Amino acid sequence: MFELLLTMLERLGIIVTVAFLMTRLPFFRQLINRQQIDRRQQIFAILFFGFFGIIGTYTGLTFSTDTNLFNRWITDLSESEAIANSRVIGIVMAGLLGGYKVGIGAGLIAGVHRMSLGGFTAFSCGFSSIIAGLLAAYIRSKYKSKRISVTIALLTGALAESIQMVIILLTSAPFDRALVLVESIGIPMILANGIGSALFFLIILSLIKEEEKAGAVQAQKALSLAENTLSHLRKGLTLQSAEATCKIIYREVDASAVSMTDQNQILAHIGIGDDHHRPLSPIQTHVTKQVLQSGELLVAGKDSIHCTHPGCPLGAVVIAPLKKRDITVGTLKFYFPAERDINNIVIQLIKGLSSLMSHQLEISDAEEASKLANEAEIKALQAQISPHFLFNSLNIIVSLIRTNPIKARKLLVSLSHFFRQNLSATTVKWTTLQDELKHVQAYLSVEEARFIDKLDVEYRIDENVLHYLIPPLSLQPIVENAVKHGIKDMERNSKVQISIKEHDHRIEIQITDNGKGIPKERMDLLGEELVSSASGTGFGLYNINKRLIMMFGRESQLHFRSQPGKGTTVLFFIDKRLKKDDWNE
Repeated sequence: MFELLLTMLERLGIIVTVAFLMTRLPFFRQLINRQQIDRRQQIFAILFFGFFGIIGTYTGLTFSTDTNLFNRWITDLSESEAIANSRVIGIVMAGLLGGYKVGIGAGLIAGVHRMSLGGFTAFSCGFSSIIAGLLAAYIRSKYKSKRISVTIALLTGALAESIQMVIILLTSAPFDRALVLVESIGIPMILANGIGSALFFLIILSLIKEEEKAGAVQAQKALSLAENTLSHLRKGLTLQSAEATCKIIYREVDASAVSMTDQNQILAHIGIGDDHHRPLSPIQTHVTKQVLQSGELLVAGKDSIHCTHPGCPLGAVVIAPLKKRDITVGTLKFYFPAERDINNIVIQLIKGLSSLMSHQLEISDAEEASKLANEAEIKALQAQISPHFLFNSLNIIVSLIRTNPIKARKLLVSLSHFFRQNLSATTVKWTTLQDELKHVQAYLSVEEARFIDKLDVEYRIDENVLHYLIPPLSLQPIVENAVKHGIKDMERNSKVQISIKEHDHRIEIQITDNGKGIPKERMDLLGEELVSSASGTGFGLYNINKRLIMMFGRESQLHFRSQPGKGTTVLFFIDKRLKKDDWNE
């Protein structure tokens, strides 16, 4: 028994080698990341894992129940012979990675092949192969979006082989011969196939860590590029900003060429082919128009490039959309010598870069809107939106993309809502308390992710008053002030409470933090005049106070209560003067 175990473990080297080669295939990486694969890739996965199971059969040993001897290589089996093998590993991997269709399909292929070899366990082994695929797929379904561990892979492989031993005892005849077989090979096969499944998953984990490390490098590169191009894209999508941006990206990204378009023309092309991709020529390629219409990233081959230069070395292109408020306004194009040069890491870099640049273009719109705003108070508040907040937020989102993609998506939605609200505030005089509260919640959702369980936000909201109107950007700057100046240095138990209460003829709004507090000499001046300090000028609070007084009168001015080391409360009242239905702007 021990000799059989050692021999099977030796032959696992072949399985491990094949497993390593499989991890280099693109569809295999999609399976690992639980990404959707198309029908063609699914069929290919079934065939590949089925073939993997067949390899496991042929690397096994024949066992004769008459002589109790092993033959080191598979030949035609007699009625007294069976095979001690590693077939289950490939089938279990198919189910754990690909789900029911891939697991059962691979089990069917490997099982039918095993039946064709004969022996008194032909049906038992063939049937148990299908059961193994079904079992592994079931375990995958229980884990849903969670990553399967090496321990689970080991236990699944061992359990699948144990079930095969039971099926052999129940269905193989004569029973005495089946019993001899199970007693001789059962434990070694259970251990070997469990260990083989665990080794396979160790290879997968090493691949994941390799990609995560490379992804972190690419994320850092994307953030660096976004920061370097910020000053140019602040001017919008123009010929000059596009050319400067493409030059910066081309120096840092391993691509043959980089170009940028708007909705009608190529604005810039840097790299190979810059002598014949004329910057002012109309956009003629079908794939570029497809990206402009769909707003989705696209990878295309040489036929889609439409290069007219003789012997053009450009063989593939990745086209990413550039968006403003979910509307595609241009594209960012990366050219490569061949499609094989475009891997998942490159695509993730391009996706991240196009997303960051889209946000930069939205910021450029925000700045333009700020310049055109009629009210000086709104323009001043807009100017206080810090680029550091954007980059800190995006940095958090990038770090969550692999570890918690659902939370990353939610933060992106919150960040988008935050900037949209800032943009809309430049064009309206009033907004509802409900929209103002949503703006605060979008801001705090990002800040809560940055504080990582250090910030506790409490809402005490009277739902009956949320349809009343308030000047835009009246709450968020106060909340931001509490976070940036009140609790930023606290290591734990930092709290912000937002309260909106209804009284007879007015609404009470209160923002409280448990931060370091405000010195009395400074607090007496806040809201009434600019107060310079190392951390700011108090302009935001001054501006809000001035607008509240202008809109509602002196009784709506800001009131401050604070004790050093115990926190600060900002309180004000607004009249129940206007409702949403009364607002005609």
